[in-house]
Amino acid sequence: MSGAPVICIDGPSGAGKGTLSLRVAEYLGWHLLDSGALYRVIGHACSIQGVDWQDEAAVVKTTRGLDVRFDPAGDGVAVWLDGQEVSREIRSEQGSLGASAVATLPGVRIALLDRQRSLAKPPGLVADGRDMGTVVFPEAPLKIFLTASVDARARRRQAQLMDRGESVSLPRLLEAINERDQRDSGRSVSPLVAAEDAVHIDSSTLSAGAVFHRVLHCVAEKGFKPREPM
Repeated sequence: MSGAPVICIDGPSGAGKGTLSLRVAEYLGWHLLDSGALYRVIGHACSIQGVDWQDEAAVVKTTRGLDVRFDPAGDGVAVWLDGQEVSREIRSEQGSLGASAVATLPGVRIALLDRQRSLAKPPGLVADGRDMGTVVFPEAPLKIFLTASVDARARRRQAQLMDRGESVSLPRLLEAINERDQRDSGRSVSPLVAAEDAVHIDSSTLSAGAVFHRVLHCVAEKGFKPREPM
């Protein structure tokens, strides 16, 4: 394990982990790990290569050969695969399905473990995912488990897709989120579960700003200082 401090932000899809993690990383001036994007990239790479998401050996081979990088981009993160930006493609509903499918494969999680841990470099890392605090960085000094009701998460996802020009019905999104929650929580390897020492935050009725300020209180309690102004 690296000596660099890590803040883990885990929780189900649509709870607001991505926005929160990016803001915390920017506030502290730390590195950012979007583990969900890694799984989305794997699923997307498999689709390009004609690899079945359920073919564990082939998916693991794709994972080990992954040429991926993440760059800050405005209020988000740009994702590049083999030198091509795939940010939009992996954030689609198809990208969500691919991520959820490959994330259930034990070999894929093992293949990604060292890659994720290698990102814990000074001054620190904010890790966004589902098993960051339980499996990848179990010794992290601060763990947040961010959740929200299924209805709230479905409405947020619908708004995101509409902003991108995609039309998806709310009932369909509710069904998809329920199914994904069951897969993520019921898988045998690295299931979605809060670490015993995690701080629980329900964002169902909270704005992104309110959640951010609540986490900043936790950050300050751990003695982590904001980035020095330029």
